[in-house]
Amino acid sequence: MSATTLSPGPARDMPVARSLGRRRYRINTVIKVLCVLATFIGLAMLASILFTLLYRGVGGLALSVFTTSTLPPGSHGGLLNAIIGSLIQTLLGAAIGTPIGLMVGTYLAEYAQGSLIGNAVRFVSDVLLSAPSILIGLFVYQIAVYPFGGFSGIAGCLALAVIVIPIVVRTTEDMLRLIPATLREAVIGLGAPKWKMIVLICYRAAKQGIATGILLAVARIAGETAPLLFTSLGNFNWSVSLDKPMASLPVTIYQYAGSAFEDWVQLAWVGALLITFGVLAINIAARVLLHRAK
Repeated sequence: MSATTLSPGPARDMPVARSLGRRRYRINTVIKVLCVLATFIGLAMLASILFTLLYRGVGGLALSVFTTSTLPPGSHGGLLNAIIGSLIQTLLGAAIGTPIGLMVGTYLAEYAQGSLIGNAVRFVSDVLLSAPSILIGLFVYQIAVYPFGGFSGIAGCLALAVIVIPIVVRTTEDMLRLIPATLREAVIGLGAPKWKMIVLICYRAAKQGIATGILLAVARIAGETAPLLFTSLGNFNWSVSLDKPMASLPVTIYQYAGSAFEDWVQLAWVGALLITFGVLAINIAARVLLHRAK
């Protein structure tokens, strides 16, 4: 009798289970279609940007772009001074900001876990990470431009370094935190001091993630315009002196893109193309080098 009484229960539950299964399958299909559609939209927008850069920029590529400085409209000028100025400021900005960010990130991950000062430093770093770059430019203007009575290349390097620091801090801290505590304990157990454990073990284990963070920082500052408008300003003449205004590709693009002269607008598209593919080349080269290192 118990079997007769209990048997209808599972039979009644089977249609409900099938209905729930079909409902979940439909919802899963809808979500999957939306995700695929969003992916295609993102890829289409990226492809559109790259196609526009290629279409508008390739036509202006010429040897004079890399061998001639910026000249007045109609003089067939190039971007040599802007390219060299961007390389100098980007490399010096990364060289100044990367060691500072690396040391701060190491301090937060290895020495300041749970401490009040560590939480304060982390909070300031996160705020600086999301701060508008124009505010950073104004800050550096107040401390490195206005007191010295003029714009300069070193002020531009300092502004870019301030942007680099929080990116490297966050990446370094996150990568070091991913290293298992047992690895640290094993090294300390062998008698190695903590600083040697960090330098020889933790940095090696996290080098790929840290390098990626540095590359992200370089990619970020390579296209920054607002901080340089308040610091290095730009220069239509050839100058590699750090105590004078210095040209850069982002500022030159900003100045040329809104110009009424067709040759300047064409050079602006060429400059945008150079920045885009320069950053892409850096990322690819770094990936290849890291892969070979492994």
